[in-house]
Amino acid sequence: MKQVITALTVIFTLSACGTEDPPQSNETASDPAENKAEQNTNTQNDEPDNGVPSDENHTNDQNEDSSAAGDSASGTLEVHFIDAGQADATLFLHEEGDDQFSILYDTGDWRQTDVVSYLHDEDLEGIDILIGSHPHADHIGQMDIILNEFDVSEVWMSGDDHTSATYERVLDAIENTDAVYDEPRAGDAFEVGDLVIDIIHPETLTGDLHEGSLSMRLSFGEHSFVLTGDAEIESEQEIIDRYPELSSTVLHLGHHGSHTSTSEDFLNAVAPEFAIISAGADNSFGHPHSEVVDRIQKHNMKTYGTYVHGTILVYSDGEMLEIETEQTGEITPGTREDSSDPEGDDSGSSVTVPDGDCVDINSASHEELQAIMHIGEGRAGDLIEQRPYDQVNQLTRIHGIGEGRIRDIQDEGIACVEEE
Repeated sequence: MKQVITALTVIFTLSACGTEDPPQSNETASDPAENKAEQNTNTQNDEPDNGVPSDENHTNDQNEDSSAAGDSASGTLEVHFIDAGQADATLFLHEEGDDQFSILYDTGDWRQTDVVSYLHDEDLEGIDILIGSHPHADHIGQMDIILNEFDVSEVWMSGDDHTSATYERVLDAIENTDAVYDEPRAGDAFEVGDLVIDIIHPETLTGDLHEGSLSMRLSFGEHSFVLTGDAEIESEQEIIDRYPELSSTVLHLGHHGSHTSTSEDFLNAVAPEFAIISAGADNSFGHPHSEVVDRIQKHNMKTYGTYVHGTILVYSDGEMLEIETEQTGEITPGTREDSSDPEGDDSGSSVTVPDGDCVDINSASHEELQAIMHIGEGRAGDLIEQRPYDQVNQLTRIHGIGEGRIRDIQDEGIACVEEE
């Protein structure tokens, strides 16, 4: 692994860990680190279809527009939006001559090993940059396994801390490897072969794990990709204010298509031709939310979702861009378990607790936890992941549980922490 500083903001040129040979194409790239305003979004050849791609066996969309300005570049780029259920994992594979580069942005769910298996199926020998957008377990869930099973050269994280066991395992795994650790900040730029990475967020941390999501714009030739983790509307506005020229070919929707992200202003700023949603089929959060699906369809962009199309593959030689999917289907909104609850967790449950008993939040099963007010299937998983608890009011660690809901839970009197 070589690292060479090549630009004003920190720019690294990395030699790759290596993969098996991906499909080869050729040519052209622009440099958003120096010339963001010169990035042009290409016009797709297909007629708008209100965000619903279809084909007989698999989707194969092509985008070619040699009129877009950009510096020449060699090689090919593959982007794999991996179907990781209700989690995120995006793999970038770039080949330039004899050099091969790999970048993984987020690592899937902590309860699965599907992303690890996918990487092995791709015959990766190592990963040049392993990125955790933020410390939630549906984004860094398999990072510790990946660090143990692959030769990882660099690890990038947001810098926010967390109390979960998953996060602690990741820190231990980083410490036990030779990987270089970094916490990039807005304004940093990196070169990986002819792939240029601009960090667009955060500039500073606030302690809000979502709003601290490590967000970036990756450019290859005439095409670019924006990924924002779980960054929400406030962060999106900061990105717009910081980078007026955000136009990109592909937008990976923030927070699994939640209404907390993908504002109208952000869509207008990025002006993507393609939108990607990473979400689990029939997930309890109702992702993607209907207002987000409506919004992106009004923009007449091609829209793909892992919960519909499986793993989504994007191929480019810097000029041409082609998208393939494992299966076909229509993008539809998710269904929330409780429409009054934006995170999709029930405030009630069919699970009952015997009179006089309580539900110990440190030992109760996933099903038993759902007897607690405001704790549905999704939050029960989060609760288990963030054990142990010293007192019930520490349930505010769970996203969507604030002081008001803690009061409800305490008044209900079911949740408890039993002394050992």
